[in-house]
Amino acid sequence: MDVDSGKSISMRNVVIGAFVLGALCLIVGYRMGEQGALSSQVPLGSGAYAAPADVDFSPVWKAWNIINEKFVPAAVATSTPVATSTEALHQERVWGMITGLAGALNDPYSYFLPPSDNKLFSEDMSGSFEGVGMEIAVREKILTVVSPLKGSPAEKAGIKSGDKILKIDGTDTQGIDISVAVKKIRGPGGSAVTLLVLRDGWADAKEIKVTRGVIDVPTITTESLPGGVFVISLMNFTANSPDLFRSGLREFIQSGNDKLIIDLRGNPGGYLEAAVDMASWFLPTGKVVVSEDYAGHAQNIVHRSRGYDIFNENLKMVILVDRGSASASEILADALRHYGKARLVGDATFGKGSVQELVEITPDTALKLTIARWLGPDGEQIPNTGIVPDVEVKMTDEDVKAGKDPQLDKAIELVRSL
Repeated sequence: MDVDSGKSISMRNVVIGAFVLGALCLIVGYRMGEQGALSSQVPLGSGAYAAPADVDFSPVWKAWNIINEKFVPAAVATSTPVATSTEALHQERVWGMITGLAGALNDPYSYFLPPSDNKLFSEDMSGSFEGVGMEIAVREKILTVVSPLKGSPAEKAGIKSGDKILKIDGTDTQGIDISVAVKKIRGPGGSAVTLLVLRDGWADAKEIKVTRGVIDVPTITTESLPGGVFVISLMNFTANSPDLFRSGLREFIQSGNDKLIIDLRGNPGGYLEAAVDMASWFLPTGKVVVSEDYAGHAQNIVHRSRGYDIFNENLKMVILVDRGSASASEILADALRHYGKARLVGDATFGKGSVQELVEITPDTALKLTIARWLGPDGEQIPNTGIVPDVEVKMTDEDVKAGKDPQLDKAIELVRSL
C-alpha cells in the first residue's frame, strides 16, 4: 500500500460547489462545487456571437427606447450609488438584461456576475477573504445554508447546514438574487450581520448575529482513535487536497489501523479532479467515478479511476455525510458506496447534481451557467434531494451543546463491526 505512488494531477479548472460566503466564498458549489462550480473560462471576443435569426428582439429595443424617452427616478436622493453618465447608465442596463436572461432559466446555480461580483468571486477563489464563512444556495426559491465552514464565524454563531435565511439585517430574502445576498452578508472583519434564520424543528424563526472575520479555509485533519479506527476529516476539495489526502492515507497506513472513517460532513465540494483522484486510491483503473451528462449539447465526459487502488478487501471503511456534504463530496461518497468500498452514515446530503461553467462575457464580467448533470457510476443523476446514507443518524442542537457526536459514534460502531 504505497501512497507515494500517486502522481500529482493537472487540475482542470472545475469547481463543483455553491456560494461560499466569506459571505461569498463561492467554492462553489459552492465551496469551494459550490462547490457552487467553475469549469473553464472561454473568452468571447467582440462580434463572436450574432443575434439569433429566430428571436424577435424588437420588444427589448422598444422598452430600451421608451426608458430613454420617459424614465424619471422616483426619488432624487438614494443611498445606492447610481451611474451618472449616459455610457455608464447604458452599461448598467446591459448588465441588467443579462442578469434577467440568466434569471429566466429558473436555475439556482446559473447567474450573471457583473464587474463587482466577478471581482469578489475571483478574490474568494484565491482562498483568502473576510466574511462569515458559510456556503449558501437557493433551494426552492429560499436562501439556504449549504454548510458553515468549520471554525468560521458562522459556525461559532450557531449557523447549521439547511438553515433558511429569511432576512439579512432586516431585509427580506424572498426572491433575492444570490449575488445580492452575498453582498449583503459579506463585509469587513469585525463588523456584524444579523440573519433571521428558520431551522427544521423550530416553531419560529430566530435572529442570529454573526461577527465577520478573516476566513481561513481548512482542508484536512487526521485522528487515530482506540480500536484501530483512523479518521480523515476533509473540509473541502481544493487544488492541494489530493496531496493532503495522500498524506492522510500515509498516516493511516503507518498507524497500523485497518478501519478508516472519511468525514465529509459540512464539505461543500470544490475541484472535481480532486474527488476523482481521491476515489482512485480505492478503485481499479477504469472504474467510472462520475460522468458529465450534457443532454446532447456536447459529448458526455466520463471520469474514471486512475487505479492507484492500494487497499485490499481487509480495509473497513465508513464515510460520514450530512446536509452540508455537497457536489464533490457526493461524487466521492456515491462512487465508493457503489463499488462496495464504503458504507455511508449520517444525514442525507445536499443534492448538488449539476455542473457549472464560468464563461467570460467581457474581461471583467462572467456568466456562471449550468451546463451538465452529474451521473453516478450507475448512470443515474445524483438526486436533488440528496444521497440517503445506509445508516441515518441525526445530529440535534442538544447534541452539539452537550459536545456529543452521535453520527461519529455510529460510524465508529459500524466500522468496528465490518
